[in-house]
Amino acid sequence: MQRSNAARHSKVPMKIEIYADILCPWCYIGKRRLAAALGRIADRDRIQVVWRSHELAPQESKVPGLTAAEAMAGWWGEQASTRIIRIRALGVAEGLELNLHRARPVNTFDAHRLCHLAADHGLADTMMERLLHAYHTEGLNVAEPQTLERLGNEAGLDPTDVHTLLRSDDYAEHVRADERRAAQRGITGVPSLVIDGQPPVSGVQTPEELHQLLNQRLTALDSAAPAASTSSTQRQRAP
Repeated sequence: MQRSNAARHSKVPMKIEIYADILCPWCYIGKRRLAAALGRIADRDRIQVVWRSHELAPQESKVPGLTAAEAMAGWWGEQASTRIIRIRALGVAEGLELNLHRARPVNTFDAHRLCHLAADHGLADTMMERLLHAYHTEGLNVAEPQTLERLGNEAGLDPTDVHTLLRSDDYAEHVRADERRAAQRGITGVPSLVIDGQPPVSGVQTPEELHQLLNQRLTALDSAAPAASTSSTQRQRAP
C-alpha cells in the first residue's frame, strides 16, 4: 500500500487553466461538464484546476440594463428564441437553471478580482460556482459591491478581506495579466481550456470528450516521465 501511494504521488502533475466569464451560460455548462470528466479520472488529485479571467464585455456598466435574453435577441434576431431554448435545455441536462430572462449583463471586473482573492485561499472553484449561480439562476447583480460581499462571505472568504478588496484595486493586475495571457494564446471565446500549456480547446465539449482529452494528456505525461527520469540519471552519472 505504501509503495502504491508513493508511486501515485510521484506521477507528473497536470494543470488545467479555464478561461471563463461569469456572464457566459456556456461557462456554467462547461464547468459542470469538466467536473463530470474529472470525476472519472482515477488520479484526480494530480490535476490542478486554475480559473483564469476573461471578461466578455469589459465595457458593460455596473448598472444592469437589458436581460441576457433581450441582448441575445439583438445579436441573433429571429434565431434568438431557438438558441435560448437550446442553452436552457443544455443547462437542464447538467442540472442547471439558466434564467436568461432574469440575468442582466454587467461589468464583471470586480467579480473576477474576487475570484483571484478566493484562489489565494483555495476557494476559487467555490467562488466561481457561487457567482455563476447568482447571475444565471438568481438574476443577481454581480457588479454590486454589497452583493459581491455577500457572495464572497457565502463562499467562505473572510468578510474583512472581501470588504477591503472591493474598496481597493487589489488583484486588478491579476485580472489584466490573465487577459493578456489569453490574448497571447489566441483565446477569443469562453470557456477555453489550456491543458499544460497546450493550444486552447473548447470547454463545452461533452464530459466523455473531455475525459478522453484529459486521459490522453495524462498518458502522454506518464509515457514521457520514465524518459525524463533516465535522462536525468544519465546526466548525474556523467563524468
